[in-house]
Amino acid sequence: MNINHYTHRVTWSAEDNEHVGLCAEFPSLSWLAPTPEKALSGIRRVVGEVVEEMKTSGEAVPDALSEKTYSGRFMVRIPSMVHRTLATQAAEQGISINRLVSAKLAA
Repeated sequence: MNINHYTHRVTWSAEDNEHVGLCAEFPSLSWLAPTPEKALSGIRRVVGEVVEEMKTSGEAVPDALSEKTYSGRFMVRIPSMVHRTLATQAAEQGISINRLVSAKLAA
C-alpha cells in the first residue's frame, strides 16, 4: 500500500474562503489553506500521519481506490416503471439496456 496512490482533490470553500484538500479514502479528513498547492500538501501530510497512527495501533488501513480492481458490474434496483422506460428507450435506439444505462451514467 502506497499513500501516494490515494485519491486527492482540492476544491474552493466559499464558507471558509480558502482551498480545501480532501482524500476520498479518508472522507473525515480535510485541510484548509490559502492556495491549492498548500491544501494538497496539507491533506497529503495529514493522511500520512493518520496512516502511520493506524499502522501503529494495528488498525486496517484503507486501500487506495486506484489499486482496487473493478469488475464493471453492479446491480441497481429501480422501480418497474423506470425499468420499462429504459427498456423502451433502448429498443427505440436499437441498443441494449446496459449500453443505454452506461451512457446515461457516464453523462
